[in-house]
Amino acid sequence: MTETVKNTALFLGVAALVVITGFMQSWNSAILIVNMGLISAIMAIGVNLQWGFAGLFNVGIMGFVALGGLAVVLVSEPISPEAWSAGGWGIVLALLLGAATVFAAVMATKRMPKGRSRTLTILVVLIAGFVIYRAVFDPNVMAVEAINPAAAGNIGGLGLPVLLAWPAGGLLAAGAAWLIGKTALGLRSDYLAIATLGIAEIIIAVMKNEDWLARGVKNVIGLPRPVPYEIDLQNDPGFVESAASLGLDPVTASTLYVKLGYSVLFTVVLLALLWMAQMALKSPWGRMMRAIRDNEVAAEAMGKDVTRRHLQVFVLGSAVCGIAGAMMTTLDGQLTPGTYQPLRFTFLIWVMVIVGGSGNNFGAVLGAMLIWFLWVQVEPLGLWLMNVITFGLPEGSALKSHLIDSAAHMRLLTMGIILLLVLRFSPRGLIPEK
Repeated sequence: MTETVKNTALFLGVAALVVITGFMQSWNSAILIVNMGLISAIMAIGVNLQWGFAGLFNVGIMGFVALGGLAVVLVSEPISPEAWSAGGWGIVLALLLGAATVFAAVMATKRMPKGRSRTLTILVVLIAGFVIYRAVFDPNVMAVEAINPAAAGNIGGLGLPVLLAWPAGGLLAAGAAWLIGKTALGLRSDYLAIATLGIAEIIIAVMKNEDWLARGVKNVIGLPRPVPYEIDLQNDPGFVESAASLGLDPVTASTLYVKLGYSVLFTVVLLALLWMAQMALKSPWGRMMRAIRDNEVAAEAMGKDVTRRHLQVFVLGSAVCGIAGAMMTTLDGQLTPGTYQPLRFTFLIWVMVIVGGSGNNFGAVLGAMLIWFLWVQVEPLGLWLMNVITFGLPEGSALKSHLIDSAAHMRLLTMGIILLLVLRFSPRGLIPEK
């Protein structure tokens, strides 16, 4: 079997699993799996840029995904004039003062000679800057959060079309990645992993606690969407007539139409990013990045600026994850910072990249679609399997209850088994790097 035939068969196999889900369960479930699989594939491409191209071990994926979701709120939420007049501009001023404090401390570090005077100067700048920052920041935050706290209590957004939030999410994640990379990319790989994980947790903590920004754990609901609302379609006589001609009721037809609309948008973004990633892989830049990944010392001896190139690919990969995060928040229609768990946005994406094939963009896409399908379907299938296994046991049996209750853990067990099997029989992934 040639490589092309094998890869095509793998993708067709995943497609067949989705089609079977449509027939056996519902097409709404099947298309939802496809949509989340497409978003996961974009995240996997971002991680593959960092790990597969450059060997950067980033376990802070969750933070960049969350920043992408935050961008949807800041870009597409309606403007809140009351919040801005009450304290929005004061918050902006406080943030600028905080940035100026950090800048002044950095300049003092660079310009002044080492000694007690430099240390005292930096301490005075930081302490005074912090006091001034809090004096301006706190009252303005309280003023903003006091405005209709049950439904708002935040500064709102720019009121722009939600599709503009997707590239904005990439830019916000890229900016954060640049700041992180300037300080963390000089670390050894294991320290880099710890640093990125810690910074991701800081980002999530800020989003959960700063209500003025995006309502914190109160969540932002009812975000704008790039596709029609189901109720509007159900009230459209033309759409109802078209659905009836296909033998569908208006409710089912409207949900399928909306989800298929998302599928088209997500597929366009995925294909564009996949094309760009492939062009980058085949370019001199891509060959240089793989040379740095394989032997940093040799690449540096050839005159390559390893730290700068690592920063480039770290920013690019994080931007892709930010775009995926904005797309996911748009699909959900709400921002819920409490759901950004490391298990879902770090471990799972890494499993996708490893199973699909690190260093191969098509492998990352395949791994994302396959692993997401299994992540969704394994638990109900596990429950069915446990019911079959315990069919002959009497009701109230402790063993039967234990086995049925253990079906909830089938996801993690299955992910571990798949990862072990792939690493044993195809250690470079289902579609290995050439």
